Amino acid sequence: MIREKRWEKILSLLEKKDSLQVSEISSSLNVSEATIRRDIIELDQQGKLVKVHGGVLKSNNSYVVRDLTMSEKHDLNLQEKQKIGAYAATLIEPNDFVYIDSGTTTEALAMHITQKDATYVTNSLTVAHILIQKGLHTILPGGEIKVSTEALVGSETVDAISRYNFTIGFFGTNGANEDNGFTTPEVNEARVKQIAMEHTKRKYVLCDHSKFSVISPISFGKFEDATIITDHYPKKKKKNIVEVK
Repeated sequence: MIREKRWEKILSLLEKKDSLQVSEISSSLNVSEATIRRDIIELDQQGKLVKVHGGVLKSNNSYVVRDLTMSEKHDLNLQEKQKIGAYAATLIEPNDFVYIDSGTTTEALAMHITQKDATYVTNSLTVAHILIQKGLHTILPGGEIKVSTEALVGSETVDAISRYNFTIGFFGTNGANEDNGFTTPEVNEARVKQIAMEHTKRKYVLCDHSKFSVISPISFGKFEDATIITDHYPKKKKKNIVEVK
């Protein structure tokens, strides 16, 4: 079966179900799973579906109304997150006052940080742990712990962050859309992101390609408010987008 015909059949299968496993597609098309995985990568890069661990999701701007847990998100687009995080870490300069948001992509950033002559503020317990293990000067604001994302949220967190002025900040997002901006499912976490972004001079959103087909209920910033670091942007490239290969 030629490639274009396989692609047509894969997308046809997705019209009937919102998600599919690689094994399901392989069985339906009588094609090897290795071939299907290659097809999925190409269709994902074209924005026609969303590649996830072990399968695919429909791509028509899917609405995500709940946060996945950190364990659920951890293996999604892992290689892409590592590349994004590695690049973002090079942007931190001596004497920077750095904000790092919660999320698995910002965790990848934390793992690659080598700049010791900087101060780091984060609302992520996991990011804080990574930074502390590196011996970096790290500040945690107060607040309530949101279990699903292991993030500090609430009025105490917002009050603490609003007193800071960051030279550079790195933000995670559930969705990124030119019309809806940066979005996340929960209002308390969105408020923390919004306030931190408002108090940051050089703003970066770390966002793998799958987020461009997702919209969540709460917006915390406009699409043009930050530089977006991604592995692939499926539309015509904009000035504020950096693609890391």
